[in-house]
Amino acid sequence: MTVAAGIGYSLIALGPSLSLFVSVISKKPFLILTVLSSMLLWLISLIVMSGLWRAFLPISSSAWWPYAILIITSVGFQEGLRVFFWRIYKKLEDILDAFADRVSKPRLFLTDKMQIALAGGLGHGVAHAVFFCLSLLTPAFGPATFYIEKCSKMPFFLVSALIALSFVTIHTFSMVIAFNGYAEGNKVDQIFVPVVHMVAGLMTLVNFAHGGCMIGIPLLYLMAMLTLMHCGKMVWRRLTENRGRQESSQ
Repeated sequence: MTVAAGIGYSLIALGPSLSLFVSVISKKPFLILTVLSSMLLWLISLIVMSGLWRAFLPISSSAWWPYAILIITSVGFQEGLRVFFWRIYKKLEDILDAFADRVSKPRLFLTDKMQIALAGGLGHGVAHAVFFCLSLLTPAFGPATFYIEKCSKMPFFLVSALIALSFVTIHTFSMVIAFNGYAEGNKVDQIFVPVVHMVAGLMTLVNFAHGGCMIGIPLLYLMAMLTLMHCGKMVWRRLTENRGRQESSQ
């Protein structure tokens, strides 16, 4: 039964990502490479941050403010890395468009660009889940489960899986929003992504309170739904505008 539970926790954390990968990403080799490169980049960033914070360990388990500083610095570092990732992508996009011009092929369509951003976001989300959730799930396949005093209503592994799923959702679709914001120079999208990332990260501090997981997890999913809604609205607007330009040019 515990093996089934371990598999279930893993699927909670990464099941939607797997579905997205199979249905969208796996059909294009370039998107697969984008996911893998993005995942490697974000894993390296997390390892770098953990190495830097290793010098300040151990942190008092009763104090929450050192964790707040850790979250703020980590989010700031990752958001800076997101801009770096965008610039690499933009150079690659220019190379692909130039190559398409030379061989008389169409340039990247808007949907292609959005799928590349989606693949980059998926890599970020999966890296987060692997680092913060899957690395903790090995004991879940053992003969028992595990509870912590401050969240006695839910197994620790289930809490980790649910938090991982919320962050996978936020990271995946935040990348689409961010890439659009950088491309259009849209300040709202550019600010939206780091703010949501920061707020979601700080929301995890609610888990330090007794029973905090019963409040913190719904709040995280509220942020995930806000990200999904904003991304969906943005994508619909861009596709509608693009369709209108195509019709007017015909």
